[in-house]
Amino acid sequence: MVVLPVFALIGIGYGSARIGLLDARIGDALGQFVFVIAIPVLIFKTLATSSLGGVSPWGFWFAYFTGVAVVWTLGTLIIRKLYGREARAGVIAGISAAFANTVMVGIPLITAVFGEPGLVPLFVLISIHLPLLTIVCAIVMERAAVVDGTEKGRPIGEILKTVLNNLITNPIVVGILAGAFWQIVGLPVDGLFKVILDQIGGAALPVALFSLGMSMVRYGIRGNVGPAIILSTLKAFVMPAVVYVMARYAVGLPPLWVSVATLTACCPTGINAFLFASRYGTGHAMSANSITFTTAGAVVTTGLWMAFLGL
Repeated sequence: MVVLPVFALIGIGYGSARIGLLDARIGDALGQFVFVIAIPVLIFKTLATSSLGGVSPWGFWFAYFTGVAVVWTLGTLIIRKLYGREARAGVIAGISAAFANTVMVGIPLITAVFGEPGLVPLFVLISIHLPLLTIVCAIVMERAAVVDGTEKGRPIGEILKTVLNNLITNPIVVGILAGAFWQIVGLPVDGLFKVILDQIGGAALPVALFSLGMSMVRYGIRGNVGPAIILSTLKAFVMPAVVYVMARYAVGLPPLWVSVATLTACCPTGINAFLFASRYGTGHAMSANSITFTTAGAVVTTGLWMAFLGL
């Protein structure tokens, strides 16, 4: 299977950290290199040298974020109604079911399956994925904190200002904006500049997977398994199913864009879910278990979706 090397690298990274072959601090340093330099460079190079091929991003975004909205809502309702958890835990459940690891797993996976052509629709998605979901989560969580009585409400303008200040310095966002600007202006990417971009970008994918594997040791399984199994099922199966139906039948996207949207939707839960849980002091086990279960099972779930898509 073409995706086996992707998940093998995650497994090697996990094993290296688990047996103590490499110190956990090395994984953190590798993750910093990937997040701050390598992935932004890869995104910049791809956006600066590619075009959308006449496909409108709006239909693509609509199809994908419909899937996000469906599983976020289901995850929140299940945790709130079935398990009787507080409103803030419901938000963490929603984001654990809906926030895909589009960078650390999505980019290597799509590259392995489709090559550089697949990165164009993926980066179109990534361009608004993190900003949009970060803003939505912050607003919804602020409201949930008021419902739970743990915080006083803040004006939406103040919340947006805080989130946008954080996003504007995010390396991924900087890479997206710089690449889009380069493409619009029509500046060249050649010579020594291209060689350097190629070399740094080439290191991004294997290092990202290896560092992700090392970081998985930190999450593990923390009890409270039942909710995480439900959320993982929503993430791995329900979300890509909704995205596939919307992309193919409701919007009518080209086959490549349908496949990229579907495979990205089935990517494991992103680490951001745990970061939000830590920030708001609830749902730690639920988010950590969702990350662990979906990442560990991704070699199977992505294989099933690839078979469904005829890849």
